[in-house]
Amino acid sequence: MTNTTVGTFRLMGFLEGGSLLILLFIAMPLKYLADIPLAVTVVGSLHGFLFILYLFILAYTTFKIRWSLKWVVSAIAVAFIPFGNIVLDAKLKQSSYM
Repeated sequence: MTNTTVGTFRLMGFLEGGSLLILLFIAMPLKYLADIPLAVTVVGSLHGFLFILYLFILAYTTFKIRWSLKWVVSAIAVAFIPFGNIVLDAKLKQSSYM
């Protein structure tokens, strides 16, 4: 998957999207239902790091393969939506970039 620029971006999208899901569906319930705030601290920090890395890889991918503004805006938007990166990945597979 990481043999191409888009492949690296796809992998980073899965990692960032997975960290969002873990934050929302595991760490947040642990904080509010089980009174374990450390879960959000740890997972939130990891997610923040992965999100910044995702943005850097998005910028690199954009300049490397000359992505249109549509792809850039889509990639940023799906980073805030649970399971959004899975939808973007499906669209990337259908595009001419793969």
